[in-house]
Amino acid sequence: MKKSKDENTEEHILEAAKLVFQSKGMDGARMQEIADQAGINKALLHYYFRSKQMLFEAVFNNAFSLLAPQLKAILNDESTIENKIRNFTSNYISFIVKHPYIPNFIIQELNRNPDFLLKMKENPSFPNLDKFKKQLQKEIENGIINPISAEQLFINIMALNVFPFVAKPLLKAFTNTDDKAYNKLMEDREIEIANFIINAIKHT
Repeated sequence: MKKSKDENTEEHILEAAKLVFQSKGMDGARMQEIADQAGINKALLHYYFRSKQMLFEAVFNNAFSLLAPQLKAILNDESTIENKIRNFTSNYISFIVKHPYIPNFIIQELNRNPDFLLKMKENPSFPNLDKFKKQLQKEIENGIINPISAEQLFINIMALNVFPFVAKPLLKAFTNTDDKAYNKLMEDREIEIANFIINAIKHT
């Protein structure tokens, strides 16, 4: 029972920290505010996480551990480049709609602490492009895909997927949509982005 209680408490703290970090950012968040959000005292919070940085990293790693393996699996499976693009886009957007704080969360931290990326890359689940590059080159040689570097294609995929979530307040204003309508736009983009990229690179 003791172990179960500890795991539940830690999970509760991480959920509270996620909400505070999402609204205040790393620099604006305070440990007391996180403790209040979790309904515990500050001493107990420090018992689980000795510093705000440790807590932030735990929140980030928790989210990263949910998304990264999915993306890595897609990049390294045996499917075609077209299917990779469709699966990557579908998985990413579905995930971020459920965890909308993550894109800004990551960007804020990378701007504040660029070395944090080095810790991310040490994670075995961190996606890599090696197989993606080989498959793309093979499909280019076979006349399936127009010539494009794997790096440029991957940046295009990431930019079209990430930007609408990072710029959500601005794009909501431009499109005159509320949260519900905007989320529907994002769900539609699972197909729209994939079609846009594939039509741009596919040899006809």
